[in-house]
Amino acid sequence: MAWNEPGKNDNDPWKNKGGRDQGPPDLDELLKDLGNKFGGMFGGKKPGNPGGGSSFSGFGASLVVIIALVVWAFSGFYTIKEAQKGVVLQFGEYNTLVDPGIHWQPTFIQKVIPVDVQTTRNIAAKGFMLTEDENLVSVEMQVQYRIIDARNYLFNVTNADNSLEHAFDSAIRYVIGHSNMDEVLTSGREQVRQSVWAELEKIIEPYNLGILISDVNFKNSRPPEQVKDAFDDAIAAREDEERFILEAEAYALSEEPKARGEAKRIEQQALGYSEQVVLEAQGNVAKFNKLLPEYQAAPEVTRQRLYLTTMEKVYSNTSKVMVDVEGGNNMMYLPLDKIMQQQSSNLPQTFKREVAPLIQRNPTQGQNSSVNSSSSRNDRFNRGGN
Repeated sequence: MAWNEPGKNDNDPWKNKGGRDQGPPDLDELLKDLGNKFGGMFGGKKPGNPGGGSSFSGFGASLVVIIALVVWAFSGFYTIKEAQKGVVLQFGEYNTLVDPGIHWQPTFIQKVIPVDVQTTRNIAAKGFMLTEDENLVSVEMQVQYRIIDARNYLFNVTNADNSLEHAFDSAIRYVIGHSNMDEVLTSGREQVRQSVWAELEKIIEPYNLGILISDVNFKNSRPPEQVKDAFDDAIAAREDEERFILEAEAYALSEEPKARGEAKRIEQQALGYSEQVVLEAQGNVAKFNKLLPEYQAAPEVTRQRLYLTTMEKVYSNTSKVMVDVEGGNNMMYLPLDKIMQQQSSNLPQTFKREVAPLIQRNPTQGQNSSVNSSSSRNDRFNRGGN
């Protein structure tokens, strides 16, 4: 039987009376009906009993509502950690950002999404790529980044991490495609890393992802396995060349100061020798200037004194004995063996071993030769002076 059929008002769900048009239910009656139902559950009198617990039923309904409100209120408390930012959505639309700490939100009205803005994240990209000189290389790089704007990170693109990954792969392939294979494998790795960094920032700038690139690492690059051995030899040769150049520069830097010091030492020695010669010459000139007046006053005496002084210097380091004897035939005995014994301590070993025995066997011959040679030198000197 259908509801609200004419003459069947007992089936009216809204309890309308008198067959009037249906309208919104009376709120008081609805709450009273609910109270009667809950009153039966809490031990109150069932509906329809005279003097039943209508007041208790109202109290039970109010208690349920209060408990629901308390649960709803406590469910709204949440905590944002120290390294996070909270993005608040109200009915699904961005509302505001909240800082770390304890906050409250109206449940079912607002929603908070925590975003870590301090942790550094990593994305790696690798694969075989074609270089400018049409060689195939395997490149592996890694980008490090962190979130600086939580709102842009969540809402400017569908998935910021996925977008950054695609942009990173695109930047690597672009830079490798404009570089030679030798640059990628050996000397140009740092330049490639810097170029990838700059290209990546250029790609993601229009999207405003709320991301800051902190570093780009060039982890590995290698040629295909078929030519790997040949490229390893080439790389080793290049490294040896650089090592030899560095060793040569180090040797030059160590030897140059030594050469400069040696040159300075020779220069100082030359200056010292020059000063010595000049001073000796000046001393000889001063000595001659002092001797000249004495020679002019007594030439013969001065000449004889100079001769004796010179002979004394000459014979002081030899085993010769000079005797100035007036008259040519006088013989004189000299104890050469005693003299030789006294001077033997100052003579070299060769003289002791070879010359001394000859003089000891024929002392007279040595004496005569010494006397004759001395007399002849004296006569030549005297003739030259006259």
